[in-house]
Amino acid sequence: MHQFPKDIGWIEVICGSMFSGKTEELIRRLKRALYGKQKIQVFKPQIDTRYDELAVVSHSQLKIVATPVTRADQILQVLKPDTEVVGIDEVQFLGMEVIGVVEALAAKGIRVVCAGLDQDYQGKPFEPMPQLLAIAEYITKELAICVVCGNPANRSQRLSDSSERVVVGAAGAYEARCRKCHVPSPVEATPPQNLELFSR
Repeated sequence: MHQFPKDIGWIEVICGSMFSGKTEELIRRLKRALYGKQKIQVFKPQIDTRYDELAVVSHSQLKIVATPVTRADQILQVLKPDTEVVGIDEVQFLGMEVIGVVEALAAKGIRVVCAGLDQDYQGKPFEPMPQLLAIAEYITKELAICVVCGNPANRSQRLSDSSERVVVGAAGAYEARCRKCHVPSPVEATPPQNLELFSR
């Protein structure tokens, strides 16, 4: 476990592919903060309505109440004066503007915990995650399990024929792949061999 700073804010980034446990780890950290009687606020992009419009939910159905936002600057607008910890899920959907927002939060003395994809469906860096990784004090890279060969997976295989960079989806729309089995263009789904191992 990290030795966290005292009396200053900081940034933590949890990254990885789909089904790697990013959101699960985000929720775990935020719930620990709640157990420690810290005041938290949680945010998510409004376009992410997969499981619940007003909560961050992992694929394994862990859940924490969240405020949906369409733009990163809305986080600062609704920030409560006594908030000590801010969680942001699917941070890659908030664009480059989120970098200044998390920097401003940390400058206020707030602990900021962000989770999101570090690569898009083609295996390319997914902005703003590279920039967030550069400014973060703490970084966690989560790995999933490749549904084709069982190796550690760090890429998200899109299963539809869309070429849009942002297509929100879960099981059935994406699956975890290793670098050997990942195909940058959409492909047909491969039946997972052990679904209970997968979580976001």
